[in-house]
Amino acid sequence: MGHPPLERSRELGEGWAQPTPPRSDDETSAGRNRYAPWALAAFALAALGDLAGVAAGSDLAHTVLKPLLMPTLALYVVFSGGPRLLVAALAFGWGGDTLLLADADPAFLAGMVSFAAGHVCYLALFRRHGTGHPRARGAGLVLAYGAALGVTVALLWPDLPADMRIPVAGYSLLLTAMAGGATTLGLTAATGGALFLLSDTLIATDVADWPQAPRPDFWIMLTYLAAQALLARSVLTSGSAAARR
Repeated sequence: MGHPPLERSRELGEGWAQPTPPRSDDETSAGRNRYAPWALAAFALAALGDLAGVAAGSDLAHTVLKPLLMPTLALYVVFSGGPRLLVAALAFGWGGDTLLLADADPAFLAGMVSFAAGHVCYLALFRRHGTGHPRARGAGLVLAYGAALGVTVALLWPDLPADMRIPVAGYSLLLTAMAGGATTLGLTAATGGALFLLSDTLIATDVADWPQAPRPDFWIMLTYLAAQALLARSVLTSGSAAARR
């Protein structure tokens, strides 16, 4: 005689692997988070290598390592459960980084457009997660950044190539808005926004053929990398539940 249906089902259950229950969101998040420190370490190593290469005047090291910077930082954001808009901002930063490796005006303009798209992503993030400021303080920041923008563009304008003046002015306006918006996420983000503004101002002075400090590319990359890292970190630690979307 055959086994009763209940006993046979028990035997089958003991002899075969049972379906694995679906993992919870917390388990999935914990699995991703294990890799976040490794991604951050990869970004740090790529950044240190790139800075060392730039300081030593090695074009090869810069060409190889610069395209790895934003992807490794973006991986850190992904493994940390960061928002898609932040990943997009870093992806546009990668686009700008790689385009600026080419020594040609069309590539420079395309890189500027890519960075501008990243600033739009940051502005959307600040609007979503920023805490805002008291009205008087906010007005003071607007005036300070507005004055800095006006003075910088006015000084650079005569020395910029004619076909670069309008693009640089428009980009500078968006960059300044991003730097001002970063203050709504606190001191870390505000520092990141200010460093991004400084980094791109150094690039603009080079385009205008102003006198440069020794190894200007080193200072441009140092302030840029610090800016992106601080902005990414400030969004990840914003404490908003919406930051995980």
